[in-house]
Amino acid sequence: MAILSSSEAEAILKKVLSFSKADELEASLQGGRTAYTRFGVNTVSTSGDTDNLSLVVNAHFGQKSGIATTNTLDDQSLERVVRSAEEIARLRPDDPEQQPFLAKQEYAPFDSGFDEATYNADAQTRARAVATSIDPAKAKNLVAAGIIDHTGNFSARANTKGNFGYFKRTNASYTTTVRSLDELGKTGSGWATAISHRIGDINAKAVSNRAIEKAELSRNPVLLEPGNYTVILEPNAVGDLVTFMLNFFGARQADEGRSFLSKKGGGNRLGEKLYGEGVNIYTDPTLNIGPGAPFDGQGFPTRRMDYVRAGVVSNLNYGRYWAKKMNKEPTPGASNIIIEGGKTSIEEMIKSTERGILVTRFWYIRLVDPQSVLLTGLTRDGTFLIEQGRLKYAIKNFRFNETPVKMLNNIEAMSPSERITGSERFGAGSPVLAPALKVRDFSFTSLSDAV
Repeated sequence: MAILSSSEAEAILKKVLSFSKADELEASLQGGRTAYTRFGVNTVSTSGDTDNLSLVVNAHFGQKSGIATTNTLDDQSLERVVRSAEEIARLRPDDPEQQPFLAKQEYAPFDSGFDEATYNADAQTRARAVATSIDPAKAKNLVAAGIIDHTGNFSARANTKGNFGYFKRTNASYTTTVRSLDELGKTGSGWATAISHRIGDINAKAVSNRAIEKAELSRNPVLLEPGNYTVILEPNAVGDLVTFMLNFFGARQADEGRSFLSKKGGGNRLGEKLYGEGVNIYTDPTLNIGPGAPFDGQGFPTRRMDYVRAGVVSNLNYGRYWAKKMNKEPTPGASNIIIEGGKTSIEEMIKSTERGILVTRFWYIRLVDPQSVLLTGLTRDGTFLIEQGRLKYAIKNFRFNETPVKMLNNIEAMSPSERITGSERFGAGSPVLAPALKVRDFSFTSLSDAV
């Protein structure tokens, strides 16, 4: 199935709306292609190439709503899915927080997020990328596993109040983990990844070389006692922690006392300086390296918006219901996240470190306390001791207990930001850009036997 153009999607959605008997109705049409190749134990294991189309209809009768979906677009099916949504709505109880659909909005043109070469990439393209991991791993008696995937999709929405929006985008990512097969068992492990909306930007060979190098360096790790250390966190480690923290930037959570941004006695901490002076976090859908969508899940046009500027909490996310209740303007959701970086390379950070730890990435990150955003998780796939400005040797992995709030107050150096995949993200999620950070006093609480 080819990606539908804006005019094709609009024609279908107009037909859907013409069948409506509800007080108001909104329809969303999405579709596209997803293709991937997985590999493990130095051989390709699975490969897939699928396309899909989905129509979601939301009918409102007063404060009642009903949702129905279909993937067939003939006239009879379109009318049937509208009737189904309306029937469900009539059976539902009133939702006092339900908001009416938006009136006509103005959306910025959005073309930079779609790349024809990424959408049309074939199995041979993926095979050439995979070979950059498998062939050198075999030659070095290492074992490689990973995935390359690429997607191309469109999203359109329209409602009976005259609003219509459309965009299309692509995404590609390559991730590999390389393990050693030495006499002592699988003691070495390296991980690397790259992601872009343009498959041509992904240097699979460079990704593979980083993973292989770390797998070799991390053989035979030495036990180091847990404690507080100066750490150099690579961009994926930083991005995973900070994006977790941003989940608590909802105004309602803060106002109701359910997050670290809640103020004692009521209200929120908007406008307070909670982070170091150099911390800037924002969203900007026009950013070329990680373009976002022109509208969010509510239908609001997205825009550049600071969340943290010079360490100060600058904006919170106000949904439509809570904004109305609190007499505030609703905010669009973030279509990407940019954690602004600095100018210091990881190599320069290492040279400037008398004693510390280099962390490739974190894994199994979980929330311990929402009131402080205390997180726990494990280091993985390349953790190294730094002494006198050099990597001394690999060390056994740690469990950490740390809050990004403290971390972002203890920064000693930042690298330029780059787009990350993240350890627990996959596919075409909202782009995230993060720097590597050199941070003092990072808390490792126990050892982990995992590689």
